[in-house]
Amino acid sequence: MEQQTPVIPKGLQSPTQPAAPPSPKASSSSSRAWIWLLVFAAAAGGAYYEWPNLKKIVPTENSAPAGKRGGRGGAGGVIPVVASKVQRGSIKVYFNALGTVTPIYTVTVKSRVDGELMKVMFTEGQLVRQGDPLIEIDPRPYQAQLEQAEGNMAHDQALLENARVDLERYKVLNSQQAIPEQQLATQVALVNQYIGTIKTDQAAIDTAKLNLVYAHITSPITGQVGLRLVDPGNIVHATDTNGLVVITQLDPISVIFTLPEDEVPDVVDKIHAGQKLMVEAWDRDQKNKLADGTLETVDNQIDPTTGTLKLRANFDNHLNKLFPSQFVNVRLLVEQRNGVTLVSNSAIQRNTQGVYAWLIKPDQSVTVQNIELGPTEGDETQVTKGLKPGDTVVMVGVDKLQDGTKVNAQLPGARSGRSKT
Repeated sequence: MEQQTPVIPKGLQSPTQPAAPPSPKASSSSSRAWIWLLVFAAAAGGAYYEWPNLKKIVPTENSAPAGKRGGRGGAGGVIPVVASKVQRGSIKVYFNALGTVTPIYTVTVKSRVDGELMKVMFTEGQLVRQGDPLIEIDPRPYQAQLEQAEGNMAHDQALLENARVDLERYKVLNSQQAIPEQQLATQVALVNQYIGTIKTDQAAIDTAKLNLVYAHITSPITGQVGLRLVDPGNIVHATDTNGLVVITQLDPISVIFTLPEDEVPDVVDKIHAGQKLMVEAWDRDQKNKLADGTLETVDNQIDPTTGTLKLRANFDNHLNKLFPSQFVNVRLLVEQRNGVTLVSNSAIQRNTQGVYAWLIKPDQSVTVQNIELGPTEGDETQVTKGLKPGDTVVMVGVDKLQDGTKVNAQLPGARSGRSKT
């Protein structure tokens, strides 16, 4: 039997039911999608506006430093450097010291007589020669003393002549036994007394003349006059502690410096051998040479408190670059070594292990070469061990080097200076 679906009459049918609401799970997923979309849009916009700055921060392959692109040393592993050749030449050995400029002669001019200072015949700072007039003291009192001494001498000479005449007469009378022997002896003593008086008168004359000379003060040395210490019109005395003016010899002038006692034997040996050692005076920064001179003498004892010996060097100072009490750097030339190995100071490297240089091998690779150094002169230093003339060493660019690094070495033009042998 076939089953038939029952048909419900229209009047009995139930009203249409509303659609079921969406589930909470589906609604949450939709909201999360919108949030991520907004975040992505904000990030894209920020990246768009910040892109120029990001390009400056993030290095590209072309902007990477040399030595880090394409492996060590950049393209092909080659680093450009500035190098120099090790040469054979001459170098001078100096002893360096600190010195003080000291005048050879310094004179404080004082008056040797008492009187009024009448005239000053120099200008402060003037260069004067020995014998030039400087100051005049009132000479009139000493002129009067001279005239008085000359008058006394004339009086005593007349008395002497008269006593001599009487002596001759007494000798004749004594030979005739007309006078006693005692009277003759008394006359002889009187003559001798007048002779002594005349000598005293002559000394008074000489003293008066000397005081007249002292009243006209002249320069005792050739040098430069300092500031005037006494003005005209003042009464000066021979016993005054302060002088009238100070004169200092400036040309030539000397520098006194000290050397450690360990360096003294080398200097003394050269002096005993008859060598004249050259000395240079430099300013405090050792940039400007002030004068050239020669070693004059050494002191006779070592200072036990410092272990040093004083030496004096004399300098021509016609340009007046050296002033008394000035501090200078002194370089004493002790020896000149010829035919030694020289290297530029820029090529010398130092670390805790010692001194070395970057040696460029024939295949244009570098290696660390330990070296031993001698004295330095200017921008060159003697190498006693580790390098030979003709070797090439790196001067500029050593901060990028490692043992075995390939380099492209550029040699600067020939250096000016001492001639190489």
